[in-house]
Amino acid sequence: MKKVSYQVKTEKTLETAVLIAVEVQTQSREETDDFLTELEFLTTTAGARVLKRFVQRLEMPNPKTYVGSGKLQEVADFIERKEINTAIFDDELSPSQIRNLEKELKCKIIDRSTLILDIFAKNAKTNRAKTQVELAQSEYLLPRLTRMWTHLEKQRGGIGMKGPGEKEIETDRRIIRDKISLLKKKLEHIDKQGVTQRKNRSGELRLALVGYTNVGKSTIMNALTDAKILAENKLFATLDSTVRKLVLTRDAEVYVPPIITLISDTVGFIRKLPHQLVESFKSTLDEIKEADILLHVVDISHPTFESQMEIVNETLSEIGAVDKKVLTVFNKIDSYNPRPTSDDIFEDETLHDLDDFMNSWYANENLPAIFISAKNKDDINTLREKLFDLCSEVQNHKY
Repeated sequence: MKKVSYQVKTEKTLETAVLIAVEVQTQSREETDDFLTELEFLTTTAGARVLKRFVQRLEMPNPKTYVGSGKLQEVADFIERKEINTAIFDDELSPSQIRNLEKELKCKIIDRSTLILDIFAKNAKTNRAKTQVELAQSEYLLPRLTRMWTHLEKQRGGIGMKGPGEKEIETDRRIIRDKISLLKKKLEHIDKQGVTQRKNRSGELRLALVGYTNVGKSTIMNALTDAKILAENKLFATLDSTVRKLVLTRDAEVYVPPIITLISDTVGFIRKLPHQLVESFKSTLDEIKEADILLHVVDISHPTFESQMEIVNETLSEIGAVDKKVLTVFNKIDSYNPRPTSDDIFEDETLHDLDDFMNSWYANENLPAIFISAKNKDDINTLREKLFDLCSEVQNHKY
């Protein structure tokens, strides 16, 4: 008798998604494309595959269904035809919008905030990070409780479904509020321990790496200190601040004593970051507020790095860290592409290569600055020397 073998497929099927955005009057198509490219990167990081993008130009998002009826029907037809699992919207949706969209599209509805919260939940490893994310998720869930119950009845999984709502089908608003209260107390206790640790380090110079997510902060930290922090081409790979000792030296004819500092890697920023996350992670961002020098890391290869720099500066202002000495670290020079002359910021300058950019008014506006490739360790020693000089200035002023 012939033996029949059966092959069992063990590979996990990727969740499929469509992206939907409203292009308001003050927004250009290039900006919209950039927002959706970032949203697609977020979606890929969360573990789904994007099949199509939908954009509608409106004065403002439709208060009932985010997009107009015609565009909504177009999206619904595509979702039905391609059997799409999830529709992801580039803005935060109201509970009523989510309910209306679920009825029309008959699939899982995720907004940008839910997506970011989901990625944070997946990347949280320490007790502090898990507590911070769970608090943010619970605060986000509270006004959307009815919508979450609908999901739970259908027992849906995948992106956007990881978190406090998944295990608590019987949850009501009172229980969620109690949970928020308990999480805040737990976070206060963890933060007190962090404050004590920082007080023990108060006599040393402090440096902090800041920047947009995925610009290479962890790679720079590893290059400077051999910290062996996880450095991946993913958004929000680092959630917890990692602090390492950094010894800086300077070559000179006369002996110059080394400067011993502490450097911390911090969570990356992103546009439209849910305010619940900003609030929950403020304690982690204390590493930034208490630093003597900030290293603002910029991915110079990104097509809209200027916009990313603005978002970082706005977030620094929000947490009260704008009065710091800042060194701008333009990273990824190995991947730099010259700008077209039509670019608004550089319309009066022709940027043929990196040297042109280094001599541009924009680079001069962000001095002191340094240009490196952390991945290839290009000019890392120059960065060390620059940090030594800045630390000497701060040390002389401080003491």
